[in-house]
Formats: sequence, C-alpha cells, structure tokens
Amino acid sequence: MSWQTSLEQTVTGLGFDLVEIERSAGGLLRITIDWPFEFPSEGQVAEERFVTVEDCERVTRQLQYLLEVEAVEYRRLEVGSPGIDRPLRHELDYQRFAGQVIDITLKEAIGVTGTDIAANRKKFRGTLERAEDGRWQIVWSDAPPVKPGQRVSKKRPPVPVQAMAFTLDEVAQARLAPLVNFRGRQAAPAAEPSAEGAEGL
Repeated sequence: MSWQTSLEQTVTGLGFDLVEIERSAGGLLRITIDWPFEFPSEGQVAEERFVTVEDCERVTRQLQYLLEVEAVEYRRLEVGSPGIDRPLRHELDYQRFAGQVIDITLKEAIGVTGTDIAANRKKFRGTLERAEDGRWQIVWSDAPPVKPGQRVSKKRPPVPVQAMAFTLDEVAQARLAPLVNFRGRQAAPAAEPSAEGAEGL
C-alpha cells in the first residue's frame, strides 16, 4: 500500500475528505482537506461546514506521525482547506457543485462535428450541468463579457450556446473556476485556514 493511500485513510479516519495532495519544489507537502458534504433532504437547504485552524492542526499532528512511519521525505507539511479553485475528483463533487462554473482539462483533445470546438482542444470553461444521457456536460457561450455601463444592441444576434458532454474517465483535471466578484454583491470567501508542520524526515 502506498503512502498516499495510507494518508487518505488517515484523513478519512479523522472524519474528513482528502481533496488533494501536492508536492512542490523546496520540499513542501500540501494536503487539502474538507468536511464530507451531506446532500439536503427535499425542501431543505444544504448547510456548509467549514474546516477550521483547529481541524488542520489535528490532521497535521496525525500526518506527521504517519509520514515518519512511512519514511516520506519532505521539508514542510501544510494542511489547509480548499480555495476558490477547489478540485473536483469524485462523482459526489460534481453533484455538489452542479450549476457552478468549472475549468476542465480532458485527457485527450476533442473535436465535435458541427460546432466551433477545435479538434485539438483539451481545456474548457463552462457551467457544470447533467446531460440528458446521464453524463456530465459543461455549457458556455463565447460571447465577450459585457463591460459595466456598456449598452448592448437588441439587434445584435445572440452568440450560440455550446455544450460538451463528458464522462469522469475522460477528465484529467477539473476545478471550480476561480471567479472573483469585484462589485461586492457577494460576500468574499473566508480566509483559508491552514496549519503547518516544519518537521523534516
């Protein structure tokens, strides 16, 4: 069993989801965790539970021990919660974030006959939706964004909406698109809690 598998088992054993493992230059090992998402019953609103600094510290202590036992080399360990570009790894992630804008990279380039999708294109950004055939799809328009105060002519023809269906097996990477609203209409996301352990092995 690999140390990554042991790490994931440790994180889930503490009641969290393992979102991502990143190894960066300089020996940084970054672990992203989140609380498991519970889908609400019909008529109820989903309650978001956020990872705290205390949660990160508790996971850090357990992982430092695990990494020592597994003889994993690293210089700094950082445990934190997902940012605004949270990765989507599992089917439950797609269900949770349906309706939001995501960035997706396919394993193989795709071209769709009768559309403007180029045959050598792998990366897309669009709204995540469930397709009619049960697969997932992203939907987008290539219309340029309207600038604040800009008037749009009613005579201008609408830019066609495009859709691309895919299976999770075709996805190399998918993340929430890091969209920032500068108009202040939405509350800014809370600062990302994290805990660091500086013990090297």
